[in-house]
Amino acid sequence: MPTIDALAKRLDDYLEPIQVQAVRRAYYYAEQAHDGQMRKSGEPYVTHPLAVASILASMHMDHESLMAAMLHDVIEDTEVDKPGVEGQFGEAVANLVDGVSKLTHLEFKTRAESQAHNFQKMAIAMAKDIRVILVKLADRLHNMRTIGAMRPDSRRRIAKETTDIYAPIAGRLGMHDLKIELEDLAFSAYHPMRYRHIQKAVTAARGERKALMEQVQIALVDCLEHDELPGQVSGRQKHLASIYNKMKEQQKSFREIMDVFAFRIVTDKVDTCYRILGAVHHLNLYRPVPGRFKDYIAIPKSNGYQSLHTTLYRAGSGVHTPIEIQIRTQEMEDIANHGVAEHWFYKNTNSRAQRAHNRAQQWIRELVEMQKRSGNAMEFINHVKHDLFPDEVYVFSPKGGVFSLPAGATPIDFAYAVHTDIGNTCIACRINRRLAPLSQKLDSGDTIEIVTTASAKPNMSWLNFVATAKASSNIRHALKHQATDDAVNLGRRLLNQELGSNDLSLDTIDAQLLKHYVSQHKLASLDALLAEVGAGKRLAYIVATALSQEATDEEGQTKAIGPMEIHGTEGVMIRYSRCCRPIPGDSIVGHLNAGHGIAVHRTFCNNIQDIGRDKDKTLALVWAETGDRDFDVCLEIEVSASRGIIASLATSATKDDANVEKIDVSEKDARLSVVNLEISVHNRVHLAQVIKSMRKIAGVIRLNRT
Repeated sequence: MPTIDALAKRLDDYLEPIQVQAVRRAYYYAEQAHDGQMRKSGEPYVTHPLAVASILASMHMDHESLMAAMLHDVIEDTEVDKPGVEGQFGEAVANLVDGVSKLTHLEFKTRAESQAHNFQKMAIAMAKDIRVILVKLADRLHNMRTIGAMRPDSRRRIAKETTDIYAPIAGRLGMHDLKIELEDLAFSAYHPMRYRHIQKAVTAARGERKALMEQVQIALVDCLEHDELPGQVSGRQKHLASIYNKMKEQQKSFREIMDVFAFRIVTDKVDTCYRILGAVHHLNLYRPVPGRFKDYIAIPKSNGYQSLHTTLYRAGSGVHTPIEIQIRTQEMEDIANHGVAEHWFYKNTNSRAQRAHNRAQQWIRELVEMQKRSGNAMEFINHVKHDLFPDEVYVFSPKGGVFSLPAGATPIDFAYAVHTDIGNTCIACRINRRLAPLSQKLDSGDTIEIVTTASAKPNMSWLNFVATAKASSNIRHALKHQATDDAVNLGRRLLNQELGSNDLSLDTIDAQLLKHYVSQHKLASLDALLAEVGAGKRLAYIVATALSQEATDEEGQTKAIGPMEIHGTEGVMIRYSRCCRPIPGDSIVGHLNAGHGIAVHRTFCNNIQDIGRDKDKTLALVWAETGDRDFDVCLEIEVSASRGIIASLATSATKDDANVEKIDVSEKDARLSVVNLEISVHNRVHLAQVIKSMRKIAGVIRLNRT
């Protein structure tokens, strides 16, 4: 079991005595706050924050991070609050602790919603201080190391969250070693039997491959010695989670995955990396595989990773086992393994570590922008998950700028990567100087030119093919604003149209009257009212009626408002109920259905008798001139079972200029059948003519409109 004395001894190597003492004080404070609390394993709870601090100490993190690690659960699990921590240890430590703490004072409908809100809170804290995520990752790592004490369902839930969020974040920050351990621990917790099976198979395979691995390694070492190039050659082993995922995703067998030799060569400087690359490409008996060379030194990955990658094969041997080789400097090796944490290890003196730290900061700033543009926490975390798995392509702007985008990215993704305004006003693109569709997937090396126009707006269809979270969140944000603006404009038109029947308009109605109406309905502004009218949440007729009743003529009399006229061309705002299928000539009434407009019913419809008790939601309606518009009507016809009767009914309807929409026939008994006939007619007079003709058909016993 780790102790504070053992940790303090390790900290003496890189921290000042006063800083080590501050870490000690944080430990004793946490010990007192968690007094009596035990972990699921039966250990005193304080062993957990001590272990988290030890993990951060291995990264040479600063004393404030270590103090926050000691205290990271006191706000969440004890009576201590943020002001209490700040009073004892300062604002910086208190902010770190608060950033890692979950939202315990709020209630959420689901665990997923709770996780989303907690991550959203942490992301905002990360933007202020990136150390928040490092403390959280160390916390998650120790929890995964001790997850065996949890219930099976809890283990699976925590393991999935680790795989979906925390391991990818570690990878996004360049912390390769931590990412691998988190993935393997999560795999072991979620699929314990599969983990053990693959572990056993890997152990056996390594024994079989040992001689061949040594043979290739000797050839590489001899190559470096022959050309007098400094470098350490070591074999790389795939971790178990990676093997399982590749088997699952690529549909390959275990032997196919393992049938790859992987080596890493670590040297002194960048120039030597390229010289080693040339040497191994001319290695006796081995040849490079075309198209398998990648230069991540010249163009680093988004997380700061740098290395040369190449693949060789044994020429003329008949053995097709690929040999993957990575070539990098020691600095690149350290940053590849520890990522942003190297920034603190080198205490800001290493330029590459600083660049990795800057890239991480930039990514976190993008997260915050995404959070601002997301409608809710669940949408935000989905964007984050989308952004955490980039298999990258590298493309160029016309001026030679290099942009790293996830595999499957399109010109729209590129446009938003350049600038949000470029994405929002994009109308076309050129890929390698040729016009191309905006949905075309980009390849590494493509040069992209975006064509814009000030009047352009994002298209909803773009969401079907964009690959970056930044593009997706910006498109959704722009569409929301666009929809609101459109709704306001439409609402203004609809309301002015209704007010016009009373010789009024929004410009002529007293401003105080409008303000009173808006506040009475608890709306923020007139635009909010117009947006609801345009979106169909409030009917223009209802609002216009209320405003008109307040407006007076020169004699001070309230203007009389008659029934609303129905033309049949109102679109989605007016719906004709299928229960009674009203047609021109019927006596009608309207029912206001919030968000869905007006439902038109026949006055004597059974349904309107029930829902019409709420007088505030019923409207007097009359038919206006409907033009050539047709309306659906259902007829129930009882007929004798005779040959050709259905054809006769259809022919009769067609002869009277009615269109047959649907016919259903059911047997009533051996002699009689019931025909449900749906036809379209102009109005009530037209329907009467159709019915009259059908009743003359031999075999028609009874006919009713339903």
